[in-house]
Amino acid sequence: MARPLAEDLPPEALALLKRATRLTSPCGDGDMVWHAWGDGEPLVLLHGGSGSWTHWIRNIEGLTAAGRRLLVPDLPGFGDSERPPGNGDADGVVPVLAEGLPYLLGTQAVDVAGFSFGGLCGGLLAAAHPELVRRLVLVGAPGFGLREKRLTLVAWQHLDDPHARANAHRRNLATLMLHRPESIDALAVAVQAANVPHDRMRRRKLAMTDILRRHLGAIECPVDAIYGEHDALYGADLLDALEQLLPAAPRFGRLVRIPGAGHWVQFEAAADFEAALLELLQ
Repeated sequence: MARPLAEDLPPEALALLKRATRLTSPCGDGDMVWHAWGDGEPLVLLHGGSGSWTHWIRNIEGLTAAGRRLLVPDLPGFGDSERPPGNGDADGVVPVLAEGLPYLLGTQAVDVAGFSFGGLCGGLLAAAHPELVRRLVLVGAPGFGLREKRLTLVAWQHLDDPHARANAHRRNLATLMLHRPESIDALAVAVQAANVPHDRMRRRKLAMTDILRRHLGAIECPVDAIYGEHDALYGADLLDALEQLLPAAPRFGRLVRIPGAGHWVQFEAAADFEAALLELLQ
């Protein structure tokens, strides 16, 4: 295992970690690491690709204050969690989640909100294991076959100068994650800089396919979605197309678009996102 994620995290994240309960469940040759905050009805938050629990850093306070117990893992192959056995993509993550949730919660079905890659994992989990997911909220999730090419990101691995690395992370945040320039603040850059070196799942390909679209019909629980109005992966036209696809889930509710926000909607528009999520979970 590489150096612990905590050694790279900014003070805001470390302060939250001090208040969390660290939990583990089996994952390959090691553990999947979870962090828990709060009391009340459990809510599982699944982060995006090249991320960790810190993709939810601006939502821990608000969601726990609303009475939810948050269970926020580092997904297999990210953060402090071991790689999944075998397949290094979303479908390889699902069996680890399916083992981990009962390991931590028993037979209780839980609400799951998944961001980006985590939404893809959450959707596949709900389709394969309906007994585990009570309600699913997809947040900026891919896997609908609507994108033809990946966004071009700036390479940072070869840069030794910390300022050059930080500038590369800022450019990538602007390209993929955040819509408004002022959203690319010191915290966003610090979280990005901490997370990306801990990504050991770099050959992921399923996000560019229609795998989640093909599994929507097998999802038995209620399904809703939240996307930033300016999500760089979609844009208005593709969000319109997505809204036509989602009713393939038998209990689809609605897609909420958050104004002024990009792909990392829960960070860029935390208050509006939390209000929308809590309303959907009611």
